[in-house]
Amino acid sequence: MEKTNALRLLDAKGITYTEHVYDPDAADGMEVARLLGESPDRVFKTLVTVSASRHYYVFVVPVNCTLHLKKAAASVGEKSIAMLPQKELLPLTGYIHGGCSPVGMKKLFRTCIHETAQLFDTIFVSAGSRGCQMEVAPDRLCELIGADYADLTEE
Repeated sequence: MEKTNALRLLDAKGITYTEHVYDPDAADGMEVARLLGESPDRVFKTLVTVSASRHYYVFVVPVNCTLHLKKAAASVGEKSIAMLPQKELLPLTGYIHGGCSPVGMKKLFRTCIHETAQLFDTIFVSAGSRGCQMEVAPDRLCELIGADYADLTEE
C-alpha cells in the first residue's frame, strides 16, 4: 500500500508509528478494532464538525463511544456544533468517510482528542485511507496537530 499523506507527515516529523492494514470494506470502527485485534477503547475515529458561525472542528474519540455535541462544543468555546454533512468531508479535508485522519487534512483545524487516549502508550487512528490505521503515541499526535485532550463522549 502506498504511503498516505498522514504517514508521510509523521515520517517528515520523525514521529514513530506502526502502520496497520486491514480489510478496507470494514463496516465501522468496531469492526476495525476487531480486525486489528485491539480493544475499541484504543481505536479512535475522527469526526469533523461545524459551528453555526461556520468554524470547523475535529474530534477524535474511541470507536465504541458517541461524541457528546454539547461537551465537544464547550471544549472549543462554541455554544453548539453539528456533524459535518458527509458530502462536505472530502472537499474540506481531502479525506473520505471511513478514511479520515486527524493528520494531513487540507487545513489544520482545531482538534480535541478524548481524554482517555492518555491512558494508553499508543492509540490507533486512521492513516488517511480506508483499510489503513496508524498506531501512534497520543502525546506525539497532540503535539503534531496542536490538539488538546477533553471529555468529549456521552456517558
